[in-house]
Amino acid sequence: MDRIDAMQAFVAVADNRGFAPAARKLGLSPSGVTRLIAALEDRLGARLLQRTTRSVTLTDAGTNYLERARRILADVEEAERAAEGERTRPSGRLVVSAPVGFGRLHVSPIMSAYLKRYSEVSAELRLSDRMVSLVEDGVDLAVRIGHLPDSTLVARHVGVMPRIVVASSGYLKARGEPKTPEAIASHDTIQFGATPEWRFARDGREFSVTCAPRFVTNSADAAIQYAEADGGLADVMAYQAVDAIKGGRLRIVLAKFQRPPLPIHIVYPTSRLLSAKVRAFIDLVIETSDWRFG
Repeated sequence: MDRIDAMQAFVAVADNRGFAPAARKLGLSPSGVTRLIAALEDRLGARLLQRTTRSVTLTDAGTNYLERARRILADVEEAERAAEGERTRPSGRLVVSAPVGFGRLHVSPIMSAYLKRYSEVSAELRLSDRMVSLVEDGVDLAVRIGHLPDSTLVARHVGVMPRIVVASSGYLKARGEPKTPEAIASHDTIQFGATPEWRFARDGREFSVTCAPRFVTNSADAAIQYAEADGGLADVMAYQAVDAIKGGRLRIVLAKFQRPPLPIHIVYPTSRLLSAKVRAFIDLVIETSDWRFG
């Protein structure tokens, strides 16, 4: 049994949810795929797939093995490309993940410039505010804002992002400008995010203030629009309010109590045999973008 062929067969069955479609994808017979999977399970001493007359599903052992098999196959593919010289020029398909708002405003223009520069690459930009699994979801690299949990991902620091409190001049004229974080308790507030706790820093130490929001939304655009309409104080990331601030529609308040800005990273699964398409995208971000929003 060729273990690489068996792994490829297993991943194809898992991805296509059946032996017949996997066989078509690999250019093999269904019986050939069945033999490869059976030999792999015999070698491992564990059942990887649960078969019924109508469906094929992963066992617990199969779910765990699938992630590792993907990594091994990706490494093999990258090694083959390197041997063929493909590491010297970007080519193939690039999948990038980014937060919705930041991706729309700041990653999408870079993707456009990237595709114009590298004609042998096709690309997909996935915008989502959930934390995707790069390996399981087939993502080459992701832009992430915030402190990263410990993981096996490689991270490249590419910028900083402060959180700021903003309000319209009309609201501040009517209600007065808060001078301390504690003063926001007497103000109308706009909650954007999962928690009504706003975090600040004083004398090098962080602390939180709990708000009783007048308006709650999961949309940064809605929060900014309501703040522009004299709706109250909003706690947002700097990039979300930058246009309104530049246009004079919002002002930053409590600036001296801002906590240290959040880091912006590009993360990818491994630096070993880093593909040219990923390296070129990172280089383009560093070359053309200023993500130091502080």
